[in-house]
Amino acid sequence: MEKSSLYAVVCVFALTGCARTVPVLNVSESITAHLSADEIKNAILRAGTERKWAMTPIAPGVINGHRSQREHTADIRITYSLTDYAITYVNSQNLKAGNGQIHRNYNRWIQNLDHDIQLKLSSQQVNK
Repeated sequence: MEKSSLYAVVCVFALTGCARTVPVLNVSESITAHLSADEIKNAILRAGTERKWAMTPIAPGVINGHRSQREHTADIRITYSLTDYAITYVNSQNLKAGNGQIHRNYNRWIQNLDHDIQLKLSSQQVNK
């Protein structure tokens, strides 16, 4: 490979690593613990609140989440049943959202929230 081609490849990888936008992360997870709907709802609400999400139950099996950090906001919907839950992007401001892409910090928020929900669900099962 000649030097100019190698330089071009290195530049592409460097710019890709610095990309601020990534595909929007939506989560779908199974719940293997044998928990009641209220236990699942409470685990999700606690995980969200601890991660600085404003969590609002709007119907059985549905919770809306809102997070503001400085001038950035994100809205999500969490649906759940006795066997699974899903975290879905709804809307955002100042997170460079468009064409299925969003600022990478949004995905980090969702990954952290998902991880904490899983921990809360696991601890609910252990405490039974």
